[in-house]
Amino acid sequence: MRKKVVAMMMAAALVVSTAACGSSGSSSSSKSESNTGSQAAATSEVANKDKPLVWFNRQPSNSSTGELDKTALNFNKDTYYVGFDANQGAEVQGQMVKDYIEKNIDKIDRNGDGVIGYVLAIGDIGHNDSIARTRGVRKALGTGVEKDGEINSAPTGTNTDGKAAEVQDAELEVNGKKYVVRELASQEMKNSAGATWDAATAGNAIGTWSSSFGDSIDVVVSNNDGMGMSMFNAWSKDNKVPTFGYDANSDAVAAIAEGYGGTVSQHADVQAYLTLRVLRNALDGVDVDTGIGTADEAGNVLSEDVYKYSEEERSYYALNAAVTADNYKDFTDSTVVWKPVSNQLDSSKHPTKKVWLNIYNA
Repeated sequence: MRKKVVAMMMAAALVVSTAACGSSGSSSSSKSESNTGSQAAATSEVANKDKPLVWFNRQPSNSSTGELDKTALNFNKDTYYVGFDANQGAEVQGQMVKDYIEKNIDKIDRNGDGVIGYVLAIGDIGHNDSIARTRGVRKALGTGVEKDGEINSAPTGTNTDGKAAEVQDAELEVNGKKYVVRELASQEMKNSAGATWDAATAGNAIGTWSSSFGDSIDVVVSNNDGMGMSMFNAWSKDNKVPTFGYDANSDAVAAIAEGYGGTVSQHADVQAYLTLRVLRNALDGVDVDTGIGTADEAGNVLSEDVYKYSEEERSYYALNAAVTADNYKDFTDSTVVWKPVSNQLDSSKHPTKKVWLNIYNA
């Protein structure tokens, strides 16, 4: 996902008249650069304290508690964060799966037992995005149970009889007929070396699950497309079982034409534009909403269905979108700038500025 945002940022730079200088490091941020000799010779604190700063993709927070780092987010008056709304994306994925089941109810119950069984590949049990996506699916399908005020996101292992403590059987009524929805199995996809979100492990898992559950598996769900595509290629595609992932990776989007159920786009194009646009506005001394919620002189503006802004968190969030058979062709080219904000600014009024991109490795 990080690579996709950076690639899109390079394309969006043409629209907002910025030039990027790249680096890898321990965090993700974009900062405007000055060319004056006196500032370059000054200390880092003095030289950079008033320059616009945008954290992107990885929000400054406590890695243990998830609490936002308000100090980092208030480095100066022109400091912001740009990323995507993880909880909203989780809801999108869960609803996408539910909508597919309801739309295809006449054929999705492969063995006709009245139980819609699904298996779930969990990326990392301690990762916020993985937790959110697991909860999103269970909430939408009604299989979630509460623990400490939140839907339990722990793996079930196997759940043949529907009695696992981590989930519950749900009831879904479609066209007057009632079905049971059951999470048959779920596990964290961690390999022997300790790597999580592991596609190979997911491919092996679907082999084990298919041997155990056979045609009781009606749907396959994954916390990301890497694991989802591994399961799709290993088993789901040949058995015509819809598989749902997350990230809108190019291979997953293309696979929708071959039966992949769907994925979720985090709107990397909108994230890239927002990152550079916020910097552009600060450098031009105009309102931060220019070209975002309010049209600029070139007509660039984002609609409310693709982003939101949290003033308290000083954060812009791109909203996630379901990518399905109905719209996947709109997401096949990940290098295209989001059309509503693709109009070039007048370079005579908005001279090119240099932006430092600092990209974390972890």
